[in-house]
Amino acid sequence: MAVLAGVRYVAMSPNIKSTLLRGFVFGAGASALIALMPLIAKDLLGGDSITYGLLLGAFGAGAVGGAFFVTRLRRTMSNESIVRVALLAFIVATAVTAFSSWVLVTMAAQLLCGAGWVLALATFNVTVQTSAPRWVVGRALSLYQMTIFAGLAGGSWLWGWLTGQLGIMPALLSSTLVLLLCVALGWPFSLPQTEQLRLDPLLRWKVPEISLTIEPRSGPVVVTIEYLIHDNDVLEFLAAMSDLKRIRRRDGARHWSLLRDLSEPELWIERYHSPTWLDYVRQNQRTTEGDAVVWERVHILHRGPGKPVVRRMIERQTSVLPASAIPRMTELAEPLTDPSRQA
Repeated sequence: MAVLAGVRYVAMSPNIKSTLLRGFVFGAGASALIALMPLIAKDLLGGDSITYGLLLGAFGAGAVGGAFFVTRLRRTMSNESIVRVALLAFIVATAVTAFSSWVLVTMAAQLLCGAGWVLALATFNVTVQTSAPRWVVGRALSLYQMTIFAGLAGGSWLWGWLTGQLGIMPALLSSTLVLLLCVALGWPFSLPQTEQLRLDPLLRWKVPEISLTIEPRSGPVVVTIEYLIHDNDVLEFLAAMSDLKRIRRRDGARHWSLLRDLSEPELWIERYHSPTWLDYVRQNQRTTEGDAVVWERVHILHRGPGKPVVRRMIERQTSVLPASAIPRMTELAEPLTDPSRQA
């Protein structure tokens, strides 16, 4: 269940989804240089194991250098700008590697690749960490790592196969096209500036008092919230409820729906389920300070005399008595002739 909660949160978080998509594409494109490095040393440079070691050392030195600058760059540049610079550096260095036959030139390109590698991965990593609240950050990071490694594994296989079909130079140049795609994805899926996100718990919600004694595992719990919305505010209300739907489902609500009363058109009812009472409590405790903006938009549009009416109900199934428990009709119809059987 904890893993499913993490997957659900990531699936309902646009910032994290964009980062995972960019990370996957980057891993798929950047894996060509690492996967094909032995062939670069042997076929393009005509070297041996020493040449391969020099290339790895240059790549590692570039990675260390990039790690020293990543904090400074984050102070002066946006996350998206850092990733674009890192990607463009990686693209140029990969193209130089594809055409170079000189060890020193290829080593310089590996320095640039190593720096770009660390800058991009570090920025993706930090973006995921700072886009998720504390209760789910570990699960979000594990999904990010899985996505990156999936891109690396799939890309490594792809570039190896393409090298066998076309050669190492076409494979390296093809990988630069994938990295260019990652740059282009920065426009529709730009990395957010997470410093503006308010992910601390809102801490306004309190466990409601209930008259029925239930256990934490009791459920399912059905919640309805009644809003009174004027006709002029319907479009704005629907837009706000779209954001609220994502927040509810992200935090654990299920079967979310929005209903409008046919006899009283101004009455709108939000309805959703929680598997258990404990899940319902946890869902409300996961609300962040940033989510309060959506709540305020919805509550401002509510025109009722008081706050929206919240009803919390527990679902109960009807049951049919087994056949053995149903008295026979003949016994019910039998007259009470025996005095001992009379009341």
